Amino acid sequence: MARDYKKEYANYHSKPKQIKNRAMRNAANRIAKRLGKIVKGDGNDVHHRDGNPKNNKTSNLKVKSASKNRSYARTKKARKKNPKS
Repeated sequence: MARDYKKEYANYHSKPKQIKNRAMRNAANRIAKRLGKIVKGDGNDVHHRDGNPKNNKTSNLKVKSASKNRSYARTKKARKKNPKS
């Protein structure tokens, strides 16, 4: 079964809370680029140590490889099982 991106956007990504979270994740990327920690296309992600995308303090941001940053074990409700940095 193919993924229905239009439905996914309508049901999740278009919600005001998710729009704010996405905007703050984008802001974190801009901060890391400005500090010279990441470069477009280098395969790295900006990791929020406390898991809160709205907390963009430089002490909360860390650069991780994309594969490490996106590979947390999840619960049945899609929460992180063990939020370690």
